Amino acid sequence: MLDERIKPIVMPKWGLSMSEGKVTGWLKPPGSKVAVGEELLEVETEKIAGVVEAGDAGTLRRVIGEPDTVYPIKALLGVLADDDVPDADIDAFVAGYVTPAGDEAEGEEASPRYEFVETPAGRLRYAKRGEGGEAIVLIHGFGGDLDNWLFNIDALAGAGTVYALDLPGHGQSEKSLRDASFKGLSSALLGFMDALGIEKAHLVGHSMGGAVALRTAIDHPARVVSLALICSAGLGPEINGSYIEGFVTSTSRRDLKPVLEQLFEDPGLVSRQLVEDVLKYKRIDGVDAALSAISGTIFPGGRQAEQLAGEAASLPPTLVISGAGDRVIPPAHANALGAAAKVEVIEGAGHMVQMEKANRVNELLLAHIRH
Repeated sequence: MLDERIKPIVMPKWGLSMSEGKVTGWLKPPGSKVAVGEELLEVETEKIAGVVEAGDAGTLRRVIGEPDTVYPIKALLGVLADDDVPDADIDAFVAGYVTPAGDEAEGEEASPRYEFVETPAGRLRYAKRGEGGEAIVLIHGFGGDLDNWLFNIDALAGAGTVYALDLPGHGQSEKSLRDASFKGLSSALLGFMDALGIEKAHLVGHSMGGAVALRTAIDHPARVVSLALICSAGLGPEINGSYIEGFVTSTSRRDLKPVLEQLFEDPGLVSRQLVEDVLKYKRIDGVDAALSAISGTIFPGGRQAEQLAGEAASLPPTLVISGAGDRVIPPAHANALGAAAKVEVIEGAGHMVQMEKANRVNELLLAHIRH
């Protein structure tokens, strides 16, 4: 029987393809008093570096995960417990802990990680997690893909059935674009929902994806249960034009890495693998034309062509999240919807706040969706 006084710290599963991670360093020494949400250690995956936060309060009684060592998901990295739990009980827990193997560690969600569906906008890739309840659709930003939600998709599956898609021109979806505007991308989103029989959904959009979600709510309110806009485009004219231009034109690791570092308050989160993955995507036939068409349509001259806040006369329940250190879209844009939205600006995060402060973002999204 598990001792409920002892809380394991394990290698997390971030995203659909993660099977292991490397401990790069502990942020708390043994004996530290830890509150829920405090950062415990840093982990690097094949996609990105991230921070493991405490899911429980207590004292860090054991540090097991060694820096620069790779562990499978669910491997025991440390132990939290109150001070009155005997050392012998901690030792017995550590000695008896068995890391789940393979499919058992991934649970029931180990079925296909990615799926494809034919839509009027072409063949689109998506991931689906959870079953039952209302639908939740995650919409990435410019140059991103569904893996931008790798720290969020499993957590949100506790509130319904979650879908994360690659928009046309992105990820492994169709690279040709029929319409590179917000309306065109909104049409592609609705076509995706129609193809999967999703009558209406909670829409969660990041950056450009936030504008696509907002455009959809304005034009097709019956399809949207609620909105969550994360570092959203479409709420003001300013944008970091040098970031957009750099992302579109960079063709080497040396050029692209400093561009991607602008996405995070902590540039150390940009791993070599992340840079390589983006370069690999940018070299696919049709991607350059797609990115150029989108940037030229919605971010011409380094400005945002459309500000949607003025059109949002009546919205479903709306949450706006921004990273206080966002260097791509000004955090002040989070207030553009006024009293029509609940606003949360999160310190210690940049444009990819859903990655840098995943636990807090997930907490906010779950409360918003369940409200």
